[in-house]
Amino acid sequence: MRSGDEIKKIILDKANGDIRIRAVLLNGSRANNKILPDRFQDFDVVFIVEQLEAFISDHAWISLFGEKLIWQLPNEMTTGNDGTNKSCSFPYLMLFTDGNRIDLTLFPRNKLETDFKTDSLTIVWLDKDNLFHHIKESSDKDYWIRRPMEKEFQDACNEFWFICTNVSKGLVREEVTYAKTMLEIHVRPEFMKMIEWYIGTRTDFSVSAGKGGKFMNKYLTAEEYTKILTTYGDYNINNIWNSLFVMTDLFSGYAEWVANKLNFAYNRKEQINVISYLREQYQTPVNERLTSK
Repeated sequence: MRSGDEIKKIILDKANGDIRIRAVLLNGSRANNKILPDRFQDFDVVFIVEQLEAFISDHAWISLFGEKLIWQLPNEMTTGNDGTNKSCSFPYLMLFTDGNRIDLTLFPRNKLETDFKTDSLTIVWLDKDNLFHHIKESSDKDYWIRRPMEKEFQDACNEFWFICTNVSKGLVREEVTYAKTMLEIHVRPEFMKMIEWYIGTRTDFSVSAGKGGKFMNKYLTAEEYTKILTTYGDYNINNIWNSLFVMTDLFSGYAEWVANKLNFAYNRKEQINVISYLREQYQTPVNERLTSK
């Protein structure tokens, strides 16, 4: 596997040797001194370029970075692209056979002043025109847990409790894929929000929980974190019920904590009603679950 210094040299050799590339920025985890480096860290790199069309009209030039195992051109894909993406940048996502990954974004120089948003996790590797003299020392500040507005908090609570009833409906009907979709795609995002807000209130909203909550264990007790992990159940219906009940128990505690710390109103009746409803569905004998009373 090529070292980080070797990859950096390839990137900068290309940039220094090509007059069209005016600056090189490093973003992401490699620009974050709070993260211990490992071999899975991507190189999140931005080239500020002139003549963007000349680069993307023939993609053969990216072979200079190495032998690709697999790569993506998101702007040219139908997956995840509904046609509304109006970004003027062009990303190359590349995993190489030696295990290195480079996510390279080309950004047009002439759109810099109007369309470019600087990330707080940025290290300037090259700046031929002194375009980024204002860049501050790299930090993860842009990724800190954001303090919610009261309405945002209340909406998250309502969404969580309301969709929990859909999970139970799927479980009663033994529609496992539907129940799992409701739980993982709709309920879990609100659950994760509440965990982040709980962490935020305990850290003065000055830390990042990481994508998918990957850093949350740093800010929770071992018991809390282990209990959260138990909400990731399998396809067994009883285990999904258990995941749901653990999730509602944790959410209740975190929501009341956040409401108290931020002086938000919390609809506790909504919580009590839904938990009671879920318990009723769970405890109904199997032969009666789909029978109207």
